[in-house]
Amino acid sequence: QVQLVESGGGFVQAGGSLRLSCAASGSIGSTNSMGWYRQAPGKQRELVATITSGSSANYADSVKGRFTISRDNPKNTVYLQMSSLKPEDTAVYYCNLWVRGLVPRNYWGQGTQVTVSS
Repeated sequence: QVQLVESGGGFVQAGGSLRLSCAASGSIGSTNSMGWYRQAPGKQRELVATITSGSSANYADSVKGRFTISRDNPKNTVYLQMSSLKPEDTAVYYCNLWVRGLVPRNYWGQGTQVTVSS
């Protein structure tokens, strides 16, 4: 059973910073991708950033230069450092784990709210 436990969301003023963490437990395999998606009210869930087990990162254009994704493989934990936050970054942020295999597996965390005030 795979579990993703997120932490670090909250309320911040525009221009501020927050750091999200997501710890994975269970059978997550050695070749995988972890990342963050977000969903604002009335909008579809969208990719924020992902990082592979080999530390190759990918970012949405809207967060490039402001957000940094990283991971600690021994701890099976992924981080999202968010800086220069904007009100449009307000959303529920979901941790994602994709496990490569004959039958790829995809898992989601419960979500953590990030609210940026103007």
